Amino acid sequence: MRRFYLGLGILVLLAGCDESTSVAESGVDAAGFTPPSAATVRANRAFGERLPLSDTTDFDDARRGLIAQIPDLTVTGAEDQTVWHMPDYAFIGTQFDPAQIPGSVNPSLWRQESLNNLNGLFKVAEGIYQLRGFDLANMTLIAGKTGWIVVDPLTSAETAEKAFRFAQETLGAKPVRAVIFTHSHIDHFGGIDGVLATLSDEEKAHLTVVAPEGFMEEATSENIIAGTAMGRRAIYMYGRRLPRSERGHVGSGLGKSPAFGTFGLLAPTVSIRGEGDTREIDGVTFQFMNVPASEAPAEFVFYLPQWKAFCGAELVSHTQHNLYTLRGAKVRDALRWSGYIDTARVRFAEADTFFGSHHWPVWGQSTIQTFLAGQRDTYRYIHDQTVRMMNAGATPNEIAEQLELPASLGQSFANRDYYGTVRHNAKAVYQYYMGWFTGNPAMLDPLPEEEAAQRMVALMGGVDNVVAEAQRRFDDAAQAKPEAVGKEYRWVAQLLNQAVFADPGHQAARTLLAATYDQLGYLSESAAWRDFYLTGAYELRHGGPDKGISPAVMKHILLQTPVERFFDSMAVSLKGPEADGKSLRIGIDFTDLQQQFVLILNNSVLRYEVGPPKDEVNATLHITHTLFVDLIVGQAGLKETLFGDQLEVEGSTIDLLSFFRLLQKPEGTFALVEP
Repeated sequence: MRRFYLGLGILVLLAGCDESTSVAESGVDAAGFTPPSAATVRANRAFGERLPLSDTTDFDDARRGLIAQIPDLTVTGAEDQTVWHMPDYAFIGTQFDPAQIPGSVNPSLWRQESLNNLNGLFKVAEGIYQLRGFDLANMTLIAGKTGWIVVDPLTSAETAEKAFRFAQETLGAKPVRAVIFTHSHIDHFGGIDGVLATLSDEEKAHLTVVAPEGFMEEATSENIIAGTAMGRRAIYMYGRRLPRSERGHVGSGLGKSPAFGTFGLLAPTVSIRGEGDTREIDGVTFQFMNVPASEAPAEFVFYLPQWKAFCGAELVSHTQHNLYTLRGAKVRDALRWSGYIDTARVRFAEADTFFGSHHWPVWGQSTIQTFLAGQRDTYRYIHDQTVRMMNAGATPNEIAEQLELPASLGQSFANRDYYGTVRHNAKAVYQYYMGWFTGNPAMLDPLPEEEAAQRMVALMGGVDNVVAEAQRRFDDAAQAKPEAVGKEYRWVAQLLNQAVFADPGHQAARTLLAATYDQLGYLSESAAWRDFYLTGAYELRHGGPDKGISPAVMKHILLQTPVERFFDSMAVSLKGPEADGKSLRIGIDFTDLQQQFVLILNNSVLRYEVGPPKDEVNATLHITHTLFVDLIVGQAGLKETLFGDQLEVEGSTIDLLSFFRLLQKPEGTFALVEP
């Protein structure tokens, strides 16, 4: 019997190869990436000239309050696995010089990643400290009356423990009285076990854990249903397989990268409900404001009147965020997001310190008000202008091609496209209101990509003709105006994508498409777009990953996940055609939870009922919740376990095995840049 797994999106962030890639001084590098073309270098230079790259305000703010750093910060995990390695980004440095930007990186993105390279322990304000550059997100420490209040304990246990111990050693050891999870994304709660590892039993017993309403539901559910597809795309979005180099991954815009360690979760003892309220935590007054369905389904921001400090969580950052995230997720409401920012701006107008879950703080009431107004108006402008053009009949692609931020917003680096972009956020607004269909009947039932490509390429005289035309257009980019270079490469990519889908074995098509993706990556201001293009190029040259990662790294989170979520995931793993005509009823009795369920297969659909069976079942599985999770993450094989003494089966073991054989094991290795 094969083992069965449930898909979990964040897991596959950890997948990919561990190739060590060095960059050659000229020509093609060791990973196969081509040099930036003269047209790309010229276009990037012109792009930089349109922005105030010499403005050092952000660098001054990002360095302000630095207390201590760890030279060559490295964090290792089990079996000496590298979880975090800041020296990977030493090629960028922290002393930004516009004259030294390589032609293979968009100048604005190079500036952002120079800022993200600034790491260490910082004093934000009296009683407020941040650890930045230990993970994708920040960990914030607030001094309570008797101990620390820890805000957002990073992604992994390994990085969180390293960061917190460093703070304790530097600032002086204090007990931890509370942990605050600002929202339900894993880079803000997944490292909780690292903080817990430093606490005494007494501290753990009296620990207050604060989170927004709905936190546990969202923290455990986002990646369960569509996790395999999300995870595969997350490899692209975060450049997991790319070398850290001038031609590879330079950062994620929101930070350097997610940490690749082990994850945990802790249920809150206090949930902030409704619109939020005021709480005293270890002698510190917190004014909470819930902002659900903005950047995360469950999220809050808070204000500390004692220090006039506003924590914006991830409602605002030093980048335009995603209304639609490229790894895949539900589209976010731009209008609601903008409204929350304005409410916070007014409600906490006295704030003279701003700090967030990513990036560096902002100081001064006037500066903070300007910062918040710019973020508010960026999302509102994208929303309003997309809807205006949508109502005039424009398609998502047409809107994305036309829409640009006004100079009053676009010249502010905090509103730039480092993570989300105007182009894909405009499409997200369209999707939010109108869905995938543009209204054109030709788009109502198009042929699948592979078949359409084969027909299109045949019409153009075959793959060789397509490649020859693409090469001509690729070369023509040298004569294009700087602002048109990207458009030329985009067209070449569209042509060659047809060729590769029509004949994936055509090496010339693959090679030229990879080189084209290189140039598009080098031109991208968005780190996510850059990593998507360059990972596509990498996989055209080297193939996709051989395997995903074991779900075992999420075991601690799965133990906190309602078992109903597992059954939902099993339902979307059912191989419907093979289940046609089959009818089964399987009882599941969790002996340690005193919970019973019945899984019902009929009409090639799997559903569940809560409670003991009302009718006869084919088999009942008596199992502990912990062993069930071990089966899910692949640490135990079902067939071997069935014939062991760790569980009990009533009824037909054959029917039970037949049932589980109908569940498809998601591999998370499917192709994206070829059929």
